[in-house]
This record gives sequence, C-alpha cells and structure tokens, in this order.
Amino acid sequence: MGLIALLVAGAALAGCGNGGGGVSGDAIAEVDGTAIEQSDFERQLAVAAKSGGEDATVPDPPDFEDCVAQLEKATAQGQPKQTDADYKKQCQQQYDQLREQVVSLLISFEWLEGEAEEQGIEVTDAQVQKEFEEQKKQAFPKDADYQQFLKDSGQSNDDVLRGVRLKLISDAIRDKVTKGKGEVTDQQIEDYYDKNKAQFARPERRDLSIVLTKTEAKANEAKAALQSGESFKSVAKEFSIDDASKAKGGKLPAVAKGQQEKTFDDAIFKARKDKIAGPVKTQFGWYVFRVDKVTEPAEQTLEQAKTTIKQVLASQSQQKALDAFVEDFRKRWREKTECREGYLTPDCKNGPDPTPTPTPPAGGEGAPAPQPTP
Repeated sequence: MGLIALLVAGAALAGCGNGGGGVSGDAIAEVDGTAIEQSDFERQLAVAAKSGGEDATVPDPPDFEDCVAQLEKATAQGQPKQTDADYKKQCQQQYDQLREQVVSLLISFEWLEGEAEEQGIEVTDAQVQKEFEEQKKQAFPKDADYQQFLKDSGQSNDDVLRGVRLKLISDAIRDKVTKGKGEVTDQQIEDYYDKNKAQFARPERRDLSIVLTKTEAKANEAKAALQSGESFKSVAKEFSIDDASKAKGGKLPAVAKGQQEKTFDDAIFKARKDKIAGPVKTQFGWYVFRVDKVTEPAEQTLEQAKTTIKQVLASQSQQKALDAFVEDFRKRWREKTECREGYLTPDCKNGPDPTPTPTPPAGGEGAPAPQPTP
C-alpha cells in the first residue's frame, strides 16, 4: 500500500441516528473506554475534505454559506440555476458523508489498536520507521515531493506514521488469523482436479493470416493477388479495412472456437492448413484468410495443475478463516463502541445496523489485510 492510500477508509457508511448519551466530555465516541476527541475528528475531517481536490474544504454547517457560494460559483453557464436551498442540501450531504467517513476511520484505528493488544501483537517504533522509510523511498524519491504531499493532503508526518503503524498491525493480525490455514492435502488437490477438469483443458487454437474488405469484389481481388504469389502483408496493406491485423501484416494469432462471428468461425475450423480460403461474408465485411498454424487441444495433467490447485485451495481456506475472524471482530468491537448523537455510524453499538459486505480475498502478494469495516 502506498503512502497516499494509507489513511483511506473502506467503510460502508449509513446515516445518523440518536443516542450516544454514554460518551463523556468533548469526545465524539468511545471505544472500550478510550475517547475519540473532537479535535482529532476535526483535524481528520479537514484531511478527508482535501482528498476531494486541492481547494476542497469542509462544508460549513449549519448554514453552509461558504459552501453554497462555492457551488453557485462552480455552476457552469447554461445549466439550470438551482436555489440556495438546493445548494444547501448538497452541502449537507457532502458534510454528512465526510463526517461519517472520518468517524468510521477513527473508530477503526482504535479497533485495530485494541485487537493488537488483546492478541499480544506488538509493533515497535523502529518497525514503523523502517516501513515508513521504505514506502517513502518508493513513493517519494525526493523529500521535497513528500513535503508537497503532506501540504496537499493536509496530513502531518505523524498522521502518515500512524497509518503505517496500523497497516503493520493489520498485516500481523491477518497473518496470525490465516497461519496454518493454507495447508492442503494431495487428496484435496486430486478431488478438486476431478471436479474441475474443464478448467485445465486448452481448446484447439489456430493462427491466421487475414484480409478483411468491404465488398465481395474487393475480397476476390485480394484473393487473386494472394494466389498469384503476393504476401499477406502486402495484400493486407493494400486491401484490408481491419487496422489491427493490417498493422501486424494480416496476422490474427491464437483464435479459439467461438471467438469470431459464427460464419467466419465455422469457416476457420473447417479450413485446411496453408490453403487460402474465402471470401466469407460477415457483418464486418468479407474475409479472405489462411490457417498458418494449428495448435491441437490439450489438457493439463494432475501433476501439471497441482501447484495452481494448491494455491487456489490454500487461498480459499485462508479466506474462510479471515471471513470468520472479520465477522467476529466487528461484532466484538462494535459492542465496545458508543458514539455521540450526530456521529453515529454502523460501527457504533447505538448506531444503525451494519450492512454486511464480502471481505477481500486473503493470501498471496498484496492481499488486503483484515479491516474493521467491510
């Protein structure tokens, strides 16, 4: 994950509700007794707003005067003019979306920190700094570019380090959850192969040389030129209306059954190798062609497919373990999360019911870590 993407939340968000009477002080929410302060919320709100563009700002509730003025100014000439009430409604929607995104993001931070503590996972400052330096080097070879990123995004260096820390925690949790879940037996591999043999079959393929013309008369001219000894490259250049194959000297490689229009498809797989065939009428025009090479159908053996099947089954097993963990994780931590009225999301126990969504695939290079929000 790049530095720019570190603090993007993946939550499926819903609207506000009532409640939150148990939240103390100036906090907008509490997770297992840890307060999420209003000041942190406001700072992250500004960061989230900046993701909408260089000049983007947080809509200004409750009247949204500046936001309304910006929308009026941005309305293109010739478009129907809207009322201030219409613009205000848009501003309210923008603010609600930003607020809910940020609340869920801040809650997810606390969930991951809490889960790491419960599972005995420790991420040191040295680990964070090392990972940060590696990512920074890849994303921003020049320090000036990184400083510009901080300015443009509204984030501080501490914000980025926090994102790095939470990703390391998330990766460690994922690894712990899926450890040992990727073991696959030879019998499982064989059973999968027997049930999915079609996946390991390779159909017959034919390499063609083609000329496509608009009319039958032109197709016959092209065919006569080919039969007189001219090359497909020169004939395609002169006659063909298919730019893609013309640019390759008339070549159309690795055609499998069913990939072309039926009339042409039937002709291709009835044609004899190295014989000029056509013209064949299609909706695109008239084809003259030659089959240059026939690759016979084949099927991977169990031994040849073994590595691929093992990876598939291991990934499925890891995904199952991860799905079960995420479901339990969300349930446990939602029960420990209470939000103030006006800041409710599906992550709050006193908020709207969450809408389940599938978790990303587990395992493999770059596989997403388990997230506290779907």
